[in-house]
Amino acid sequence: MSLAASVSTTTSVLATAARLGRGIYTKPAASTPERLLELYEFEGCPFCRLVREALTELDLDAAVYPCPKGGTRFRPTSIERGGKAQFPFLIDPNTGRQLYESADIVAYLFEKYGRRPLPAHWRLRVVDTVSSGIASAWRAGAGSRARPSRHADQPLELWSIESSPFARLVRERLSERELPYRLRSAGRTRLRESVPPFLRERVGLSIQPETANRRALLKRTGKLMVPFLVDPNTGAELFESQEILRYLDETYGT
Repeated sequence: MSLAASVSTTTSVLATAARLGRGIYTKPAASTPERLLELYEFEGCPFCRLVREALTELDLDAAVYPCPKGGTRFRPTSIERGGKAQFPFLIDPNTGRQLYESADIVAYLFEKYGRRPLPAHWRLRVVDTVSSGIASAWRAGAGSRARPSRHADQPLELWSIESSPFARLVRERLSERELPYRLRSAGRTRLRESVPPFLRERVGLSIQPETANRRALLKRTGKLMVPFLVDPNTGAELFESQEILRYLDETYGT
């Protein structure tokens, strides 16, 4: 790994630490939307992070439309549909609801799909905002500004855990390249699932996943590891954040 990659990974770990590991574990929602939630957002935005953490916590997927600063693909669409350039912006095609404000979106997701009271840790709005801002500061704006890229005819697919330092690097690049993707939440349900994959194999630790996406990931790849990227435009399927970043730059960079 290059020095730049090592520094990037380290600051991503520090960003995760700033949020005290929020966005790792899941207690799946009571119901799943029939149609994908639509989320206009960008990596590096402290408020967008809070919504993605809630998606992981509720084990909900979403169609993500990256809207980095200077972006021309989805920012205009977001403004046209919602009326202002503010992010995150959530559209629920199942109910017709359109929401700005991360706190309102999180509360809506827990009420509509979680069908349980908003957990206490989501009620500390000031703490959430400050710590999420610190997490963004560690990444120095990565994922916040658009970079030239080629268009993807079909959305990509990313298995991700919000607070995974390695998945974050991939989401940042998808955001910068304005590449739409289906975010497949793969949060863990038990502490033993946090044991690194290579160590699980070494000690013979077998894990039977409890959520639909993690079961689908294991069936498809034989591994419980994120990030995992699928590109239906080329047929590529990749693990390992650095390999995925190289692939995205070579395939969609200009």
